[in-house]
Amino acid sequence: MLPEEIYKRRRNHNNTPPSLLLIFTNCIVLAVLIQMFTGCTNINSFFWLAIGVLALYNVYTIRRNREEYNMLNIIMYIASILFMVFLFYYFSHQPHKC
Repeated sequence: MLPEEIYKRRRNHNNTPPSLLLIFTNCIVLAVLIQMFTGCTNINSFFWLAIGVLALYNVYTIRRNREEYNMLNIIMYIASILFMVFLFYYFSHQPHKC
């Protein structure tokens, strides 16, 4: 027989660090925004508004979990932001079917 605790879910993702959740959130939101609000010739203004709201969410999450962010987590966060900026420019300069 299997123990009863094996089927209980952990609440609030206790095993995932907040810094990693923030990086995943940024990547997912940016991927969805790029797909929905960037076109062949222009970028919708809602895209920039949503990026601003995402930046405010990042500031709020980092300030709330300040003790979680040591030097390694800060370097990973900055590297993920730079990688997302690179991906945005890479995908925006690719040929589109319009």
